[in-house]
Amino acid sequence: MAAAARAAAALLMLLALAAAGGVAADGSDHRYKAGEAVPLYANKVGPFHNPSETYRYFDLPFCSPEKVKEKSEALGEVLNGDRLVDAPYKLDFRVDHDSKSVCSQKLTKEDVVKFRNAVAKDYYFQMYYDDLPLWGFIGKVEKGGKADPSEWKYYLYRHIIFDILFNNDRVIEINVHTDQSALVDLTEDKEVDVEFLYSVKWKETPTPFEKRMEKYSNSSNLPHHLEVHWFSIINSCVTVLLLTGFLATILMRVLKNDFVKYAHDEEAADDQEESGWKYIHGDVFRFPKNKSLFSAALGTGTQLFALTTFIFLLALVGVFYPYNRGALFTALVVIYALTSGIAGYIATSFYCQLEGTNWVRNLLLTGCLFCGPLFLTFCFLNTVAIAYSATAALPFGTICVIVLIWTLVTFPLLVLGGIAGKNSKTEFQAPCRTTKYPREIPPLPWIYTIYSILFIVFIILLIVTAFITVALTYFQLAAEDHEWWWRSFLCGGSTGFFVYGYCLYYYYARSDMSGFMQTSFFFGYMACICYAFFLMLGMVGFRAALFFVRHIYKSIKCE
Repeated sequence: MAAAARAAAALLMLLALAAAGGVAADGSDHRYKAGEAVPLYANKVGPFHNPSETYRYFDLPFCSPEKVKEKSEALGEVLNGDRLVDAPYKLDFRVDHDSKSVCSQKLTKEDVVKFRNAVAKDYYFQMYYDDLPLWGFIGKVEKGGKADPSEWKYYLYRHIIFDILFNNDRVIEINVHTDQSALVDLTEDKEVDVEFLYSVKWKETPTPFEKRMEKYSNSSNLPHHLEVHWFSIINSCVTVLLLTGFLATILMRVLKNDFVKYAHDEEAADDQEESGWKYIHGDVFRFPKNKSLFSAALGTGTQLFALTTFIFLLALVGVFYPYNRGALFTALVVIYALTSGIAGYIATSFYCQLEGTNWVRNLLLTGCLFCGPLFLTFCFLNTVAIAYSATAALPFGTICVIVLIWTLVTFPLLVLGGIAGKNSKTEFQAPCRTTKYPREIPPLPWIYTIYSILFIVFIILLIVTAFITVALTYFQLAAEDHEWWWRSFLCGGSTGFFVYGYCLYYYYARSDMSGFMQTSFFFGYMACICYAFFLMLGMVGFRAALFFVRHIYKSIKCE
């Protein structure tokens, strides 16, 4: 165990360096002299409407050097699908160029078909100049008002124009556009001679270096977007306040009446038959079936809740500034590994409270409950990405690093947390004694819940989940059904199914995504995300229900 701990510490240092590398790459504070070379990297190309389907820049027959030089990348950048290579353009600091030739080449019929297919799918390219991102389309389609695609014209842009703003010795902003008069006709399958050109225009700006990322922060926050966002947030807050107010008022009144009624019954004849939720006080804390799976789900949900909370905290302090390549993915991997001890502790301690004996099996189940489905999904989707030669396919070395992280960090911390949970010696706090034999549960009609507000603000989601679960748990207990453990977990986690259903609607009704790879990536990884929502919100629902049940049964006298 000591050797594993030392290896974990060493690997965590490497992870910290990798994370720092990802941040430093995007927060460069380079100063340049006139004529000095400024790094320009070509990243990837892909269909505009399929964000998961991206390819290496030189997979298209652009002008390329004899030996393509790749940039070393951090773990998060690789997970993000970034594959940076030196671009064929030379954009030296404060050096203008006008229609400078990149190369002249003859496009074969196969090259023309490649470019034409890319133009037809609205391919874009992405580059980074001094760690500033820039995008542009590689060509255009002229339909001419005709509906038949065979009559459309396909053109490739061969002249790219870079407009760069600088302040003293620093690069502040870069924009790219194309010369609409310099086009290459790709409509027919024939060889084409083409000369690729580029121009560079430098202009001074008073914008300070510290504010150069604001452009990317505000790019999606146009006034009409802000208006919609604020309206949605205010609408959600008002809805949640009304919902929680109504539920709290109703539950308080109902519970007050119940307490008065039960107190009056206790003063009445002793042989009076009990009814309602008090009637099942001897069964309400009877431990659930499949206690190992239940404890594992609770522990995994707690870990995902902690992961989400830490990610929000990092975002609030500005770690994930716009286009900080790979920082989010690096943080997800590192924080998930570090919080595995939480899952082990919660799962094992709760399993022992439920009088479970095989805690090792419970611990293994906890470690595989989320990682197992995620790994199987990744294997399938990575195979699809490899078949498509897409940048989403992880290299073998990166897969080995992730496996090492799980083996040397995640699993040891999970075991340590499990040992700590087993030795916590905490007993389950039940205010009522559980009878030896369970009562028969009367038949119950199904209860449906409709979430009018989904995920707008994380806190709002937690409040809604907790209150809805508490309300449905009360209705269930009032109907004399004491098997509330799993149902409270499923009630809280049911939001994950609703979100996945909305994904189906969004894909077919609101997006323009297409193709097997994009479809499999979208639904595959959204299934993993919704499964994480299910576990996390299921934990929240159960914890809220457990707090409520303990509270109400402490308030009555139970024999």
